[in-house]
Amino acid sequence: MGKCIKQGMTGRGCFLLAKIALTVLVTFALCWMPFLSDPKQSLQVLHRLFPVGRGLFEDKVANTWCSLNVLIKIKTLLSSETQLFLSFALTLLFILPSSLKVLSKPTLWHFKLALVNSSLAFFLFSFQVHEKSILLAALPVCLVINEIPLIAIWFLLTSTFSMLPLLVKDGLLLPYAVTSLAFLFLSLYLLSALERTTDEELRLGLYHKLTRLPKLNLIIKWKFWFSLVAMAALSFTSVWLEPPAKLPDLFPVLVSVLSFLHFLGFIIYFNLVQLMEPPRKKSQKKTN
Repeated sequence: MGKCIKQGMTGRGCFLLAKIALTVLVTFALCWMPFLSDPKQSLQVLHRLFPVGRGLFEDKVANTWCSLNVLIKIKTLLSSETQLFLSFALTLLFILPSSLKVLSKPTLWHFKLALVNSSLAFFLFSFQVHEKSILLAALPVCLVINEIPLIAIWFLLTSTFSMLPLLVKDGLLLPYAVTSLAFLFLSLYLLSALERTTDEELRLGLYHKLTRLPKLNLIIKWKFWFSLVAMAALSFTSVWLEPPAKLPDLFPVLVSVLSFLHFLGFIIYFNLVQLMEPPRKKSQKKTN
């Protein structure tokens, strides 16, 4: 849409918009074709896409509602309609800034960040989210791993950690530990992530100038290592220690809350990177 507006909605932009609209309509038609023969099947698809009857959340997912429920019993205090409206409003609110930015600056970089921010907003604030839905946010984060490697690596490790109760339940603790450690060491080595932590490479140059925080890159490095230690310790205690009898879900709740705090920080970071992008310097001609 941003490219269509820039090219002019009365000329090439209008033709480009028509092509995009046709592609979307044909794609939707092909996806829905197997279910259109029977109206009951179509209703079942809609019912599963919008599972309003199942409540705001289930199990211990690392999103806003499950984490907030530890302190405030949202399901009890708010009606189902209010929960649905609040979920919709917050999801839309956190998607809008990134969407408007990519609309005004339709570049590949902003498109990648818009994918990250929108998928994270849906995971954190939308209605009835499954633990594995974080993988829908992890995928676009992989697209920016070369530009901001440390943050991307950190996010991907956290996304795997957030599914720890599921992995333990399915007997995948050993693969989880081995692949997480292998990914950590290989990615840090191949991408030189710990060396690429200047304000410019973290894309926080303008933010650093405004806040004037001393040694921001060192703060992020220390937070990264502290986060890894916390996730490793909680992974160990979740498996080897028995929870108190009065709190049988203690460790899954701690995993979800710790992961939620990470994801909340990540969505703030990715929005800052996209919205506070410094203006490009015009290239100056060299003179002899």
